[in-house]
Amino acid sequence: SEEEKEKKKKKKKGGGGEEVEEEEPDESMLDWWSKYFASIETMKEQLRQQEAAAAEAEEKEEMDIMEGSKSQMKNKEKSKAPKDDKKKKQPSAPEQPEKKNKQKIDELKVFNKELETEFDNFEDWLHTFNLLRGKIGDNDDNATEEERIVGRFKGSICVYKVPLPDDITKEAGYDPNFGMFQGIPSNDPINVLVRVYIVRATDLHPADINGKADPYIAIKLGKTDIKDKENYISKQLNPVFGKSFDIEATFPMESMLTVAVYDWDLVGTDDLIGETKIDLENRYYSKHRATCGVSQTYSIHGYNTWRDPMKPSQILSKLCKEGKVDGPHFGPGGRVKVANRVFTGPTEIEDENGQKKQTDEHLALTVLRHWEDIPRAGCKLVPEHVETRPLLTPDKPGIEQ
Repeated sequence: SEEEKEKKKKKKKGGGGEEVEEEEPDESMLDWWSKYFASIETMKEQLRQQEAAAAEAEEKEEMDIMEGSKSQMKNKEKSKAPKDDKKKKQPSAPEQPEKKNKQKIDELKVFNKELETEFDNFEDWLHTFNLLRGKIGDNDDNATEEERIVGRFKGSICVYKVPLPDDITKEAGYDPNFGMFQGIPSNDPINVLVRVYIVRATDLHPADINGKADPYIAIKLGKTDIKDKENYISKQLNPVFGKSFDIEATFPMESMLTVAVYDWDLVGTDDLIGETKIDLENRYYSKHRATCGVSQTYSIHGYNTWRDPMKPSQILSKLCKEGKVDGPHFGPGGRVKVANRVFTGPTEIEDENGQKKQTDEHLALTVLRHWEDIPRAGCKLVPEHVETRPLLTPDKPGIEQ
């Protein structure tokens, strides 16, 4: 089959003098890590291209300055510059077909920064303000802001003109008493299950005299305090943890998750290498839907099994209902209509035994992955991803550990 040929090619590429006779890896050999490492390669490639583009732009700018200083700039030279540009870009074109072969393994998005920086801090309707204790009565005037925090206020403040503009009052299901605050979730306490996946840490700050560290993970959320001490990784500054932790919590009381890396010590107390704090509540309530990332494909078995408790079609119906969007209307021939947009996609899915059956899930997923194209209610949904967060420590503020 086509797939097997792809895999053989891949085997040849990464073979490093292996016999090609060896059997190509089947689907059951792939797991989440295959997906992760394939995605890391893609991220590196993108970063390389960005750097190359930046360098090229800089070079061009320098050339322009030099040419500009030759005051009599001949027209001939002017028309030549763009041509050179084309030549430079040519080599990157042949890379595309190669990517096609690689794409066999499904990928996820690897962000080389925190997820929230990509999505405006998930403050699309809730803003967080720190509540600080006053300075009077502090023996030292220089208490840091962090030490003075006594709580957090979350909310939104809107000022608008009365009478309200037409475009707002015309919205379906609009209640003028609530002004801009329509469709806000109730603030009753809500129980959630939080699952934290910790993949790895890179370039940890050495904590021991030997220039290494013995890192382990500690997680804190509300009353839950997990120290994974017995699973420390000996003498390693780039540990691969590959662990998952499940914690039950109640919003709004327990919503700030702390993930820390400690250095295990045989004698004395373990030192904090660094920690990162994640506001789970903002993620939970954000319209970008940061509860469980939307993966690229829908499959019901294998390394890529759909992991969200809701299926794509259920998520789509919910989003349409909440955003008062017309749809989804699934039509024949693999078409779905949402608002005034039509999307197409496959309509069959194979189970583990290769039995094909009809499904709307692929179509629904296509809409979710292009949700930002939907007028008014649309926005980018968080993709299936791994985020990279800096580890910080209070005694060295702002310096990544």
